[in-house]
Amino acid sequence: MSRPRVVIVGAGFAGYRAARTLARLTRGRADVTVLNPTDYFLYLPLLPQVAAGVLEARRVTVSLPGTLRGVRLVLGEADRVDLDARTVRYTDPEGRAGTLGYDRLVLAVGSVNKLLPIPGVAEHAHGFRGLPEALYLRDHVTRQVELAAAEEDPGSRAARCTFVVVGAGYTGTEVAAHLQMLTDRLVRRHPLPGGPRPRWILLDVAPRVLPEMDERLSRTADRVLRARGVDVRMGTSVREATRDGVVLTDGESVASRTLVWCVGVRPDPLVEAVAQPLERGRLIVDPYLRLPGRADVFACGDAAAVPDLERPGQFTPMTAQHAWRQGRVAGENVAGSLGLGRRRRPYRHRDLGFAVDLGGVRAAANPFGVPLSGPVAGAVTRGYHLAALPGNRVRVAADWLLDAVLPRQGVQLGLVRAWSVPLDTASPEVARVPGGPERPAAQTGEELMTHKPRPQEPVKPQPGGEPAKNQPGGEPAREQPGGEPAKNQPGGEPAKNQPAGGGPGHPAPGPVERADPAGPADRADETD
Repeated sequence: MSRPRVVIVGAGFAGYRAARTLARLTRGRADVTVLNPTDYFLYLPLLPQVAAGVLEARRVTVSLPGTLRGVRLVLGEADRVDLDARTVRYTDPEGRAGTLGYDRLVLAVGSVNKLLPIPGVAEHAHGFRGLPEALYLRDHVTRQVELAAAEEDPGSRAARCTFVVVGAGYTGTEVAAHLQMLTDRLVRRHPLPGGPRPRWILLDVAPRVLPEMDERLSRTADRVLRARGVDVRMGTSVREATRDGVVLTDGESVASRTLVWCVGVRPDPLVEAVAQPLERGRLIVDPYLRLPGRADVFACGDAAAVPDLERPGQFTPMTAQHAWRQGRVAGENVAGSLGLGRRRRPYRHRDLGFAVDLGGVRAAANPFGVPLSGPVAGAVTRGYHLAALPGNRVRVAADWLLDAVLPRQGVQLGLVRAWSVPLDTASPEVARVPGGPERPAAQTGEELMTHKPRPQEPVKPQPGGEPAKNQPGGEPAREQPGGEPAKNQPGGEPAKNQPAGGGPGHPAPGPVERADPAGPADRADETD
C-alpha cells in the first residue's frame, strides 16, 4: 500500500514548522515534500543585523535538508494549484516546469512587499523581505558613504549621505536604528569632507513610532532614535520618488539616493490564484486551519486568515509568532487526518509580547506584558532570538561577541545589484539573474501567473500600521506607508515561500507584535 503524500508549499515560519512536526509524527509513514525556492529557512527578525554587518548572512539561514530529516525538498516556486486534480505546478530555479501530486496540501506561502500607488516608488525604492535585499542594502549604504567622501559638490555629498526609510513599524524602526549606527561608524573611521554626519529620516503616517506597541515602549524607541540623530517624522510619508530624491506629503523635497520601503506586506500572489474565499487577501480557514469544503487542504501563516479564538470575530495577525505556532498545529492536524498522529485540535494562542532590537545594547521589549527598555531589554531580546533560532545559535552568539570587541568590516561585496532586487516582485527571497526565469504576479481564477503587473489596491489613508512583518501580514500592511509586518516577533514568515515572506519581517515562544493587521516577519523556534 502506497504511503500518503503531503506537499507543503513554502518553508517560512509556518511551512518549516509544519514540515518538522509532520516528520516527527509520521516517522516515515507518509511522503512529506516541501516546495520552496531556496534550500533554507530564513530567520527574518535578525535580517536588519545582516544589513548592518553585525551578522553574516548564513547565520540567519537554516538548512532545510540538514534539519528536516525524512522530508523531501523540491526547489521551485508554485505557479498553480489545482484543488480538484490535487496537483501543484511549479517552476524550478532553471525554468523547468514540474508537477507534484498530493493527498494533503499545506499552503504556507508567506508574504511579499506591500506596494502603494505612489509615483516612482516601485522604480526607485527597495524592500526588506529577503536576504538579497539585506545584502544589497548593506552594499548600497556603504557605497553611498564612500562615494560621498570623494564628492566635491556639497549638495551631491549631502544627497548621498541622506537615507530615507518609509514605515516606522518593526522592520523600518530596526533598519533605521541599525544602519544609522553602521553609517556613523563608517564616517568616524573615514570622516567626510567638512565633517558632516550621515542623515537618516524615518517616515510614517502613523502618529507615533511602532504604533502597534505599548505607548511607553513606543516613546522609548522614539527617544533612542532621536538621540542618535535620526530625523523621525510622524504623520508624513512620500508623495513621489525619483532617482535624485523624494517629495514628502508635506511638500518638502529631500535629495537622497536611498529609499527603503518598509511599509508592510501582502499575502503571496499565489493565494489569489487558488480561487477560494479571501479575507484581506488571505485564504479563509476554519479553526483547524482547513479550507472550507476542502478537507485535504490546509493553510497557515501569512497565507491564511485564521479565526482568533481569543478575540471572537477577528483573525490572527500576520506575525511570526502566530505563523510558527500555526505551522505546528497544521502539521498535527494533517497527521491526524491521515490517522498518523494525535487528535486534531483548533488553533489557539495568545500573543506573548514583542521585542524590537534598536542596535547596540538598546532594545524595547514587552515579554508577557512586562515593559522593558535599555540594556535589560537588549539582553532579553537577544536571549529570545537565540532560543527561537532553529539552528546556528553558537555562530550567532559568536558574531555578537566579535562585533562587541572588534571593529565592523565596512566593505562592499557587490554580489547583489539594484536591478536584481526590485520592490515589485513576488519573490523577494530570490535575487533575479540575467536570463533567469522570472516569477510574475498571479491572476485569480483558472488563469496561470502572467507577466502582467498586478493592479494596485486602493489606499485608505490610515496611519501607517501594517497590515499584517512578515511578518509577514495579517496584515496586509495597512495600506499606508508605514506599518510593516510584525517583525521581530515570532511570527511572520519569511517572505513567501517563494523566492523570496518569509522575510517585516517577522516564530518561537516569544513576543509578537500586538497589532491588528500586523505584520510578519518575525521569529522562530520553540521546543516541541
